[in-house]
Amino acid sequence: MRSVITDDPFLTEVAQSLIVAGGKRLRPVLSLASSYVRGDASDAVVDGAIAVELIHLGSLYHDDVMDEAETRRGVATANARYGNFVAIVAGDFCMAVSAQIAARLGTEVSSLLGATIGRLCEGQVGELQFLFSPDRTEENYFRTIDGKTASLMSAACRVGALTGLMPETEVDALTTFGQRIGMVFQIADDVLDVCATDEQLGKPAGNDLLEGVYTLPVLRALHDTLIADELRSALTARVTRANLDQVRKLIRSSSGVESAIHEGRRFATEAADSVTGLSNPAVAAQLAQVGHRLLNRLPV
Repeated sequence: MRSVITDDPFLTEVAQSLIVAGGKRLRPVLSLASSYVRGDASDAVVDGAIAVELIHLGSLYHDDVMDEAETRRGVATANARYGNFVAIVAGDFCMAVSAQIAARLGTEVSSLLGATIGRLCEGQVGELQFLFSPDRTEENYFRTIDGKTASLMSAACRVGALTGLMPETEVDALTTFGQRIGMVFQIADDVLDVCATDEQLGKPAGNDLLEGVYTLPVLRALHDTLIADELRSALTARVTRANLDQVRKLIRSSSGVESAIHEGRRFATEAADSVTGLSNPAVAAQLAQVGHRLLNRLPV
């Protein structure tokens, strides 16, 4: 909260609105957990975790503007409350504060987070190129989520390891772990968009379908011969509020959701494998469970 306090009370209010709304804080938790391999988190580790989370928050302000979202984390979005221009500035401000914090942590952390913001942009643009396209390839899907989600979780773990002054082998292992966890997280989130309720999500369910973002469970459902033709027809015509529930039910009746979760399990296993050689077996054992726990919580 203190990181985004400014001389302007209004900007402070807007910049803090997403922080006050809550959230899982998974990215800073990953930074802190990575540092625990070598001991307690130092002030530098905490600052690194804050810098990572501020990038995430900045991206959420921007995402809500692009999606014209009205709620996030169960409360009104900044764009719904204050307008798009204010929300965009709030997102920019969060990223600017992140850059200031990163600069204090040294050139390696600063360069990493700068590059990660670039990866987020690349992932988002990759997704936009296939909006409303049932012919979106899985290659595009995986490349997109690697950029827009996994890159920041990978950076979170790497920042925790770097600021925790770990040896290069452990820095690299935790970097890989974060990337794989990011892939699991996004696949799980995409399954939730098809399977969860508004209350479970804290935002409208099925929004990806309405926005024309066809994710892994949808792409896999298009290979289920029992519903493929009907689903392709609905997606080609574009999903509306009127038939959203019907389309979501159709996807849930297919093999697409189960197949997507199976893919998530593969990344979760790779995440667990990447931390087997860490010098702290107790922390490694806890990290190894993260990916599968994310998938076990899915309401399917």
